[in-house]
Amino acid sequence: MEDAAGRRKLLYGLLGELPDRSYPVAGRVIGTERCGDAIVERLLLDLNGIEEVPAIFMRPERVAGRTPVVLYNHAHGGDYALGKEELLRGRSALQQPPYGEVLVQEGYAALAIDAWTFGERRGRTESETFKEMLWKGQVLWGMMVFDSLQAIDYLTSRDDVDPARIATLGLSMGSTMAWWVAALDVRVKVCIDLCCLTDFQALMETRGLDGHGVYYYVPRLLTYFSTADINALIAPRPHLSLAGIYDRLTPEAGLRRIDAALQAIYTSTGQRKAWRLSTYPVGHLETAAMRAEVLAWLRRWL
Repeated sequence: MEDAAGRRKLLYGLLGELPDRSYPVAGRVIGTERCGDAIVERLLLDLNGIEEVPAIFMRPERVAGRTPVVLYNHAHGGDYALGKEELLRGRSALQQPPYGEVLVQEGYAALAIDAWTFGERRGRTESETFKEMLWKGQVLWGMMVFDSLQAIDYLTSRDDVDPARIATLGLSMGSTMAWWVAALDVRVKVCIDLCCLTDFQALMETRGLDGHGVYYYVPRLLTYFSTADINALIAPRPHLSLAGIYDRLTPEAGLRRIDAALQAIYTSTGQRKAWRLSTYPVGHLETAAMRAEVLAWLRRWL
């Protein structure tokens, strides 16, 4: 891609006044348990120098050595208590069993962190946090993305993770996090997003802006980037996007616009089969067929 590194730098620069990207990550294990075929670690990660980030890391008990890993990004859904526990418990918009159980059965490790204001980081509202950060020149979405990028640093520091086989996956807010992180960090080899590949222009055209929380909005973003522009930074790495045609957060016209742009970009790189948009006649949820596509994509590319 022409000047992809420069475009990544520009995109990252729109995310507000972030902590130093070279901040050294660290983590400590709070507890370890067995859950089916998995070893589950409860962690506190030092990712940003501001507040510790609770996390869950799980890996197959039966697999020795370095394993491929999925950075699992939890959804929003107005459920501020759930956070990273979605990896273990799932949520109503997702199929059962939860992704943590399925990923371990497939031989992958997984890491999920609590985003700002979620899970064990709740106590201040999303709105309060957004406003305080704005006064300080920070962007809530930028601070969320920063933690996810630092989480990849943490993963690559572990001796049981294969740093050459990192994927990212999520639904809704977690979907948006998946494609932002993959666009910004080339260490992510596979990106899978469910139900939130939202074309910004189409969202405005359909008056859907209030469907997303304030966390979602980045100042001056549309001056430089469309949704397709951001996702173009993932090419030629494998990228699967799954969407419901009745999902108001992803207007169908916008999905078609993104798909056309990315088909052209992936074709130009000689990796046309590494991009796929699959749509289903549903709303904002994962179907059994979507789950099957996710797992088949991971098997093929990770």
